[in-house]
Amino acid sequence: MTRIGVFGVGYDKYWSQFEGLLEELTEKQDVLVKRVKSNGVEVIDLGLVDNPEKAYCMVDKIGQANLDMIFCDMLTYATSGTFGIIIKTINIPIVLVALQPLKALDYSKASTYMQLANDDICALPEFAGVAVRMGKKVPDMIIGTLYDDPEVDAEIEEYCRIAKVMHDLKKAHLGHIGHPINAMLDMHSDATMLTSFFGSHIVQCEANQLMKSYEEVTEKEIKDCEKKILDFFDTPDPVSDPISMKLKDDDLRMAARVSVALEKFVETHKLDGLAYYYDGPENSELREVMSNLIVGNSLLTAKHIPMCGESDLKTLIALLIFDRLSIGGSFAEFHPVDFKEGFVLVGHDGPHNISIADGKPVLRSLKKYHGKPGHGAGVEFKIKEGPITMLSINSTYDGKFKFIIAEGQSVSGPIPPTGNTNTRGFFEPDVKTFLTRWIKEGPTHHFALGVGHHASTLQKIANYLNIESQVIASDK
Repeated sequence: MTRIGVFGVGYDKYWSQFEGLLEELTEKQDVLVKRVKSNGVEVIDLGLVDNPEKAYCMVDKIGQANLDMIFCDMLTYATSGTFGIIIKTINIPIVLVALQPLKALDYSKASTYMQLANDDICALPEFAGVAVRMGKKVPDMIIGTLYDDPEVDAEIEEYCRIAKVMHDLKKAHLGHIGHPINAMLDMHSDATMLTSFFGSHIVQCEANQLMKSYEEVTEKEIKDCEKKILDFFDTPDPVSDPISMKLKDDDLRMAARVSVALEKFVETHKLDGLAYYYDGPENSELREVMSNLIVGNSLLTAKHIPMCGESDLKTLIALLIFDRLSIGGSFAEFHPVDFKEGFVLVGHDGPHNISIADGKPVLRSLKKYHGKPGHGAGVEFKIKEGPITMLSINSTYDGKFKFIIAEGQSVSGPIPPTGNTNTRGFFEPDVKTFLTRWIKEGPTHHFALGVGHHASTLQKIANYLNIESQVIASDK
């Protein structure tokens, strides 16, 4: 479970000067601890640091607590000796939290005690300056009031979601079968560098391991899965695309059997996600199985185990980030532009996050998977109407990674009935300018697509991972 540490800071000289101040500040920290806990994370209350000696002890406490993030509660003014060795030594994201109890002092009755009890922001500049002198980035901060502050609630919730991302990235075991499609040069990834930057371990798997699970599937499991699929998806009649048909019984059976096998395979190998692409010998059962992972992958993605086609490990990481932020995350690329209405179709063939579908997702039988071997069931839907966010993770020339981020709008309207996902994506200031700006940042042709606007959150994650990030400008 995600673990967030909270420690307060103060100035020990005050305690003997102002009776009751320490107790009041301790109660303030209790309030913050409860607010953080309400976001479904485990909170470790590390106590109070009020002099440099305790700061050195806090370094040891933090090291033993196995934390994913730390909130430094700015309870009152504190000298930066309570913080300097912590920011220098600890490589866990630290957020400075300055929440004063009163929205404003009662100036007619104000006292030094009242000021100190509400002096939460006083030491922020000092702490920031010392972080820079220690060769560290200035920590993020939350500034507001301790009570009745919805903006603060939203910020605490955002950082808790970020902590969940950081926790799961460093523990994730991501499966990899096969290789990128030949000649897709932007897809290739160095598994060691993925571990270096994200912490995730890449589990190199073999197609025959999945085949073993496939061979063990029972008839009852197939029938049960067929029912689950038909409950989950619509199966309409074909429309305009000659390669699509109404879902065939044979394709449903294959999708169900592979779905069961895939879930067993993921469970056996303790995978948190999977990227795959594997041709297999022509006309072989292995090829048929590897071509029909789409439905099973889509079901698993909706259960928080992201799956990614075309062996794209970098986009698999992006999908995992989106899932842990609770914003969905669907495998996507750009399709044709509508120059009449000013939008671009955003989608892909293969597996998708059906949990963010606008309405019931559709299954169609496809006579061929364009550009890939095989045939079978294809997943078709558009994501929910409203704000959307995209994240492309690419490798740079110097062997690092880069986050390329954009925000737009999903707008309702017809999409091509091709058995693939497609969303009508509108971007500011206009579609041509947006696409030019996006492409100039050097993305991969794949990216993760999610609901809501979350560019600032993704930039924070990139910052914590020491990865370059760029948000595409939306101005004229």
